[in-house]
Amino acid sequence: MSGAAISTVEALESVIGKTPPPMHLKVIDHLDAGALRWISQSPVMFAAVGGGSGVGVTLAGGIPGFAVGDARELQLPIALLDDPTLARSGAGFGSLFLLPGIGETLRVNGRVTGVDAEKIRITVEECYGHCAKALIRSELWSAQPIAGTQDDIAAFVARSRFLALATIGAEGHADLSPKGDPAGCLAQLDGDTLWFADRPGNRRVDSFRNILDRAHVALALLIPGSSHVAVLRGEARLTTDEAARARLTVQDKTPQLAIRVDISCIEMCASPALERANLWPADAESDIDPATLFVEHIKLNKVRGIGPTLARASLSVPGVTGLLKKGLEKDYKDNLY
Repeated sequence: MSGAAISTVEALESVIGKTPPPMHLKVIDHLDAGALRWISQSPVMFAAVGGGSGVGVTLAGGIPGFAVGDARELQLPIALLDDPTLARSGAGFGSLFLLPGIGETLRVNGRVTGVDAEKIRITVEECYGHCAKALIRSELWSAQPIAGTQDDIAAFVARSRFLALATIGAEGHADLSPKGDPAGCLAQLDGDTLWFADRPGNRRVDSFRNILDRAHVALALLIPGSSHVAVLRGEARLTTDEAARARLTVQDKTPQLAIRVDISCIEMCASPALERANLWPADAESDIDPATLFVEHIKLNKVRGIGPTLARASLSVPGVTGLLKKGLEKDYKDNLY
């Protein structure tokens, strides 16, 4: 497999391509009104927290609006984190806010600037909406509640359909990336090694760039419907090895890239955040329209140049949000794998 290993950004981009310019335009450096409304309705989030010693992943929440903030700062009640020991001032922070019934997710990244007995304060550096492909592939919101205790880690991993990948870059910036697939295809456990695939998505590849800088990763795996999670840490490697990719084929589509994680620790436990949130069956009552959020973020993006300026101007055309929504729906249907 060594000959197929990816070790540079150039090699990575030669396999999956460069990030399309529109992906950069939808990223803003603050929480706008749409993002704050999303957060006010979200009952649960995944969080990545890390620094020079590595990165960890946990869940937080339990009720809609558990997190609060303003344009520049996000605040989380420390009591609502499954693992509050991860929070430390100066650490990089990445998060993924979920809304029941909605496939898109809100990603908020920044840095922990304060921790006390009641709350964690995060200075916001990035905010953007993430496409729905991972949640669609996992069928996250169509699940029914699963009762009982989960105690077989290998069986749990085999049945998992959603994972959150936490990474940390050379400059301490954390990233949390969602992955979703049918059971048996998302993650495959071979002793102390875990395999999963890269599927079509937004192609920002922040997590893969981070892995090239720092191989240490953390993952949280879910079986939709269950309030248990499997959390693991280890060293990740990217590969184009044909056999590694072939084992992760879905719908006759073989991924271009496979990720190997040499596990240093793995545990399974109940998530208090998931238990409180009571996500399944999903109650889709949100009035948030992800396509509108995407459009507003592009309008707010401050990147200069003729291309970005024309892109922002085009979004003022009547009906553009509806066209974007149709484009997203077509992409979700045609390019899941």
